[in-house]
Amino acid sequence: MSSSSDTEPTAAGKSSGRTLALTVCSAAIGGTFQYGYNISIINAPTSYIQGFINDTYMERWGIGLEMPQVTLVWTLIVSAFSLGGLLGALIGGPLAVRFGRKNTLLLNNSFLFAGAVLVLTCRAAKSFEMLIVARFLVGMNSGVSMNVQPMYFGESAPTHLRGAVAFSSAVFTAFGIFLGQVVGLTELLGAKHLWPYLLASNALPGLIQLFTLPWFPESPRYLLIDRGDKEACMKALGRLRGGEAPVQEMEEMLQELQQQKAANSGSAASAKTPWSLFKSRDLRAQLRTVMTASSSMMLCGNDSIYFYAYYIFLAAGIPPDKIQYVTIGTGASEFTASILSNLLIERVGRRYLLVGGYGLMSCWTVVFTVALNLQSRGVAGMAYLSMACVFCYILSFGLGPAGVTGILPAEIFDQAARPAAYMVAGSCMWISLFLVGMLFPFIVKGLGDFCFLPFLVVCVVSALCLGLTLPETKGKTLAEITAEFDRQNGVTREMQDTQLDEPVTHLGKACSFTALTEDPDPQPTARLGREI
Repeated sequence: MSSSSDTEPTAAGKSSGRTLALTVCSAAIGGTFQYGYNISIINAPTSYIQGFINDTYMERWGIGLEMPQVTLVWTLIVSAFSLGGLLGALIGGPLAVRFGRKNTLLLNNSFLFAGAVLVLTCRAAKSFEMLIVARFLVGMNSGVSMNVQPMYFGESAPTHLRGAVAFSSAVFTAFGIFLGQVVGLTELLGAKHLWPYLLASNALPGLIQLFTLPWFPESPRYLLIDRGDKEACMKALGRLRGGEAPVQEMEEMLQELQQQKAANSGSAASAKTPWSLFKSRDLRAQLRTVMTASSSMMLCGNDSIYFYAYYIFLAAGIPPDKIQYVTIGTGASEFTASILSNLLIERVGRRYLLVGGYGLMSCWTVVFTVALNLQSRGVAGMAYLSMACVFCYILSFGLGPAGVTGILPAEIFDQAARPAAYMVAGSCMWISLFLVGMLFPFIVKGLGDFCFLPFLVVCVVSALCLGLTLPETKGKTLAEITAEFDRQNGVTREMQDTQLDEPVTHLGKACSFTALTEDPDPQPTARLGREI
């Protein structure tokens, strides 16, 4: 008898672990993976696409473009990705509210497939303008997924695994960068005649998501708080936790639902807009924190390090035709760091990883600047020190800022404000990425070997600001996190004794909110923690 009862929880725990892990993989392979993959695959065919631009223009007008003009068109193609990402970030929130988190990720693939068709047909159509539109659509796909996927993960994971599950978005982004570098090798799809297939290869992960994600549950919080469907919420939560909806998680969600109803005169709270967040005194500290973290993630210069790596490796004596293989090491470094951080986040906490990451990046920026200056003066071995700094900088970025930043809106905003918070965070991120992409060449030209000093300022300021204002959110409920931010906002809330208007069906029996509190059953959550 006892052995039978011991076996059933174990089986349930394994089932819950598999369901959550497979949900994460299915959502991420067509989500944040695409962001990393698409910023990576555009690098390998740069010269081929520039040749295509010039050849196409010559066929039309009988005269070739000057190199600055070709560079301008190429810049438009690259920048279209950031502009599309900005638009995607702005529409991601409303889509997530209207269609749900899971369905938004599925619908998001339509932008990707349309872009793939344009890329595959641009040579036959002899139109480089189609590449600009294609990259814009791919950017929209990335903008939506970078907002909605962390939201989906944060709302689906148990509290003690919330950080690790949400951080998996950064793991898949780094994996996308790494895989994009591998696929872009000349032996694979990086050859001159294969570049359209390389850019269109992003459709394959989208197809995988399209065929797998429908089999997994929607966000339980979305089902309960946004749609008011308690039965669907408990069913989804039961699937994610191994057959039973944990009492403590239901209690927390029901409390949030009742608090929102109380704040809205008994009616369910409607989703907030970005403008309402800026006007709300209660959310100023949260909004300031998210905007600082999101902007810093792109302004810290990690993407510029990838750009500069080619010249560093060349100066270190690596043959030009071999640099593509060494560059794969940069993607592997960020991927490795993201996996390590995923394992540490529930032990170390978000705040220490974020502040520590920016602190380490500040140190490496100083060393990098010194190495570049000594290298230009002909000091032996400095090229190798510069190369080491490239890897260390990327490792430090992957260890903290790359993943923790995307978790914050899901943890510090409630259900009504969360989509709008991701819209603001995503907009800051994509605008910053666009600015860095446009300004960095001019920074290099103007500052020379001191070109990374602006990034040093960003890293130092980010570490100080976030270290002083961001409370630790590890293992805390939304109410506990909100209480800490209320002190920063100067807000005093009256504690209300929330009661459920209706009994909740739990494990086949009707029970009141009081009964849920009196008989907690943390076993499903604990079992899940051992299986993941």
